[in-house]
Amino acid sequence: MQDTDQPLRFIVIAESQQQRMAFSDTILAWGMEVVDCISVNQLSQKHFSTYADVWLVDTERDFEIIQYLEEQIDIDAKIKPKTVLIGFTPSPYINAGQPYEKWQRKLKRKIANSLNRDDLIQHRGKSADVLTWKYVVLLGASMGGPMAVKELLDHLPNNLPLALILAQHFNAETLSTLPRILTRQNNWRCDVIYNTQKLLAGRCLIVPVEKSVVFDSNGRIILQKQGWQGAYQPSISQLLTSCSNAFGNHFMSIIFSGMGDDGSDVATLVKRNGSLIWAQSLESSECQSQPQHMINTGLVDYIASPKQLAEALVSLCKRRCLPDGRPILLAPNPHSYQAPNLNF
Repeated sequence: MQDTDQPLRFIVIAESQQQRMAFSDTILAWGMEVVDCISVNQLSQKHFSTYADVWLVDTERDFEIIQYLEEQIDIDAKIKPKTVLIGFTPSPYINAGQPYEKWQRKLKRKIANSLNRDDLIQHRGKSADVLTWKYVVLLGASMGGPMAVKELLDHLPNNLPLALILAQHFNAETLSTLPRILTRQNNWRCDVIYNTQKLLAGRCLIVPVEKSVVFDSNGRIILQKQGWQGAYQPSISQLLTSCSNAFGNHFMSIIFSGMGDDGSDVATLVKRNGSLIWAQSLESSECQSQPQHMINTGLVDYIASPKQLAEALVSLCKRRCLPDGRPILLAPNPHSYQAPNLNF
């Protein structure tokens, strides 16, 4: 019996960066999972030994890839995908409006028809992008951070206009285990950022360790070729700077348990941009150093346990006040920030 409740897993191989971005954007907005999204030159043995329900292959070497995939399946039947699709029309630019949306619908129909899954169009297809984000929330964590962030997600509904970004000091080889840890027993979706994409409400995106990302004011997350600056991987300071510059008073950060002082050196800039800074309380932190350094700046707006931070986020979205009734004051942005336009 096929489990239709589990999101499908995709491996995407495309030569064009624009095509990779469009594939990934469509799959993630559809509520599915992108295992990896790469060019053919990045294809390695690990991809052929990783299970994915669907392979989308858009390259001149498509038949060579299919042949090799079939050879691997003969060796290990467990990795056999449900379908491998080729023959795609070029995607319009992601901000092209109706032509891009038409291309997305065509892609979804092709996948659903190939899998004989009409339910994918009837249910998931209609729910994509119903909720747009109002606030971008950066979760900065290090030692002791995963359990603190999980506690926050356990008490935070995923139907609020929040787009979450997680910067977790972690080992690059084990970063892929974080989504499973964080989403156990809650309704959140967490995905590691493997390519340029847009922010989504109700989704927690995890920044990579080896490559840096930057943000633009239209809600685009742009994956860079270069790594992070400074001693921390990823750099919370670098992300705070990029996000506060891009989103101004629609941005807030929460600094969780961890070693070191990552993030505290740019607190003044963040506040100057009209953004909020919250921190995990020291008594609830497994490692107090990181939140302590941020608190010592004197610029933290709210300090609480992960559960209380979740309750405060709910209040921010619904009542613009903290759980105890104190107003949440979002400073005007001196850069005349405009509300994000998500009509891609």
